Amino acid sequence: MPAAPRFDLPEADDFTRPFWDAATEGLLLIRRCRACAKAHHYPREFCPYCWSEDVDWERASGRATLYTWSVVHRNDLPPFGERVPYTAAVVDLAEGPRMMTEIVGCPEAELLIGMELEVTFRTAATAATAATAATEGDGVAVPVFRPAGQGQSNSLTQESSSRR
Repeated sequence: MPAAPRFDLPEADDFTRPFWDAATEGLLLIRRCRACAKAHHYPREFCPYCWSEDVDWERASGRATLYTWSVVHRNDLPPFGERVPYTAAVVDLAEGPRMMTEIVGCPEAELLIGMELEVTFRTAATAATAATAATEGDGVAVPVFRPAGQGQSNSLTQESSSRR
């Protein structure tokens, strides 16, 4: 029986593979333009500011501040239904770009615009590698953020199907 589709895992291609490979190692990458020196995220093959194609990957600090958030109470797409409620957010990375993400490890009542955050990573096996993931640790890591000071900023956390 085929595994149920998942809507929370990326479809990496040759261009974005460095981003996803780095995430699996607990590192957050962004793109920086060599022509105008501006950083951007989501990964693109050109600079969205000056249109230069002279852009490269750069390791981000993993630090961010909370720009805005919304608590999701209902989501019918697998596996989000098992995670509700969860906090979808936009954060300002220390390097400048904004990034859509999820806030973990913090109750909604404690969230504040401008609060300091740090990256952590949710790991999950893809449907294609689910059988080997349990034994080999293969999978995908997705950057999420938590309040700063809760531990190593590049730690990997195994996804749980239970509600946080």
